[in-house]
Amino acid sequence: MRTATPPPVAPAGDHHDLAVVLFAVIVLVTLAITFWAGRRGSAAEDFYAGGRDFTPLQNGFALSGDYLSAASFLGVAGLIALFGYDGVLYSIGFLVAWLVVLMLVAELVRNAGRYTLADVLALRLRRRKVRAAAGGASIVVTLFYLVAQMVGAGSLVALLLGTNSAEARTWTIVAVGGLMIVYVTVGGMRATTWIQIVKAFLLVAGSVLLTVLLVVRFHGDIAELMRQAAQHSGAGQRYLEPGLKYGKSFTSRLDFFSLGLALVLGTAGLPHILSRFYTVPTARAARRSTMWAIGLVGGFYLMAIALGLGATALVGSAEVRHANAAGNTAVPLLALVLGGGNGSTGGVVLFALISAIAFATILAVVAGLTLASSAAFAHDIWAGAWRGRPRRPRADRGGRRGRGRRAVVPASRRARGGADAATGAATGPEAERATDGGSATTERQEVLVARIAAVGIGAVAIVLSLFAQQLNVAFLVGLAFAVAASANLPVLLYSLFWRRFTVRGAVWSVYGGLIPAVVLVTFSPVVSGTKVALFPGVDFHWFPLENPGIVSIPLGFLAGWIGTLTSPEPADPDRYAELEVRALTGAGAA
Repeated sequence: MRTATPPPVAPAGDHHDLAVVLFAVIVLVTLAITFWAGRRGSAAEDFYAGGRDFTPLQNGFALSGDYLSAASFLGVAGLIALFGYDGVLYSIGFLVAWLVVLMLVAELVRNAGRYTLADVLALRLRRRKVRAAAGGASIVVTLFYLVAQMVGAGSLVALLLGTNSAEARTWTIVAVGGLMIVYVTVGGMRATTWIQIVKAFLLVAGSVLLTVLLVVRFHGDIAELMRQAAQHSGAGQRYLEPGLKYGKSFTSRLDFFSLGLALVLGTAGLPHILSRFYTVPTARAARRSTMWAIGLVGGFYLMAIALGLGATALVGSAEVRHANAAGNTAVPLLALVLGGGNGSTGGVVLFALISAIAFATILAVVAGLTLASSAAFAHDIWAGAWRGRPRRPRADRGGRRGRGRRAVVPASRRARGGADAATGAATGPEAERATDGGSATTERQEVLVARIAAVGIGAVAIVLSLFAQQLNVAFLVGLAFAVAASANLPVLLYSLFWRRFTVRGAVWSVYGGLIPAVVLVTFSPVVSGTKVALFPGVDFHWFPLENPGIVSIPLGFLAGWIGTLTSPEPADPDRYAELEVRALTGAGAA
């Protein structure tokens, strides 16, 4: 097969206008969805959970939309285009992670919680400091993830405009940050979910289109595709073998193991994924949503592998790297070639279409992440930890599908006067313990605080993103997965499955994973000491690995175990029994 001539970095001339128009259409459609959804309800359940009336298929598309971010569409394909086999390992890790979610947390989290991860913990560990720790960790995780998406947006629009200027990327990041604030403050979870559904459909459809064109281009000969990819990779046969990125030394191989551990375990601790299980009415619907998501995500990553190979074969690794050093623009460049090349109408139309889909991907994911972080601040830190939100009976909580359901309280607690016999609500000392001594807050106040928090978190994400523009978005997401697996997953699994787990164990588990993860990233080659670091001109790194998961994840589990064994206050067996019954049966769930 004749070797393709690498195209210029981006389409030129008046064809830029088409891509800009498609970008504008995406923005207008998503804004229309946001304002339509924002008029349908302003209660806390609407803002946090979208009314809990989405079907499993709808939520499955939304889950895949939340998960298939710029890291998947731009970053993974870019890593495959640059590093071949080692880039494929990202897609495998992202996919296998869903099995952990399906088997361990999907149904249990839906039954045991209400809006956030901290709700699951607070069911048996009713302390302000537990909510504060879990809420803070969730905000840190979502900030890491937000930075990745906004860096991807900057790279994409810079390519569209045919420039590598920092100014174009900067203004794009600011614009995306402003849009995500509007999506969350106006539309809440309902708008975010519908945006995710539309985006997931577009993303899968666009990937199918490119994959079909690529297969037709090579007449169905996948072996020829791989040979062409190896030829234009600059690495020859090594492109198709392990070790091009992670096989140069023992440290790099250890770094790969750390990355794989973070990717496989991190999904089950991502706040924006866990919160999506509350948008369906039952645990069975949550499980079916996860199965839909696994099918959609699995199909997409198979196509992402083909697209990464296609970008190397038809564009060339050198040209991909020239357009963006981290490879984030490999898929749009491939679309340009498959459509007929630079200067052709088909090439520019396909380039603009795929770029618009990628932009929609980024907008949708940043909305979901901002909502999860603002919910963590308002619901967990402000209302739960600082204000001390009281636990009302489930029958009075106003959930559309939860009205009239009786909270599950073990008979042993009712026998000693710890709960009202008719409603199951905590009374006396139990009620005081539930509120942690704080003052009450209304749902209207809480939603207002969440909207204000979205503005603040969006501003912080914009500032951080301006410093990370040279990093690959899939790599940045790998860091977010590491922090989630270190801080959130240990405390969640301990709370669900360990009867002896205590409040001290929970707090130590969160901070024991979160602090080492953040510290190790700060003093890693990601921040300083390399040409592509956040601060390339200085070198203060002492941790040799780029991903901290291999150290911080075990530390999170170890800290929770030590904290529980040394806790002066034993675990309450009745509270664990309440959690166990609700998690397994759904009785009393919202």
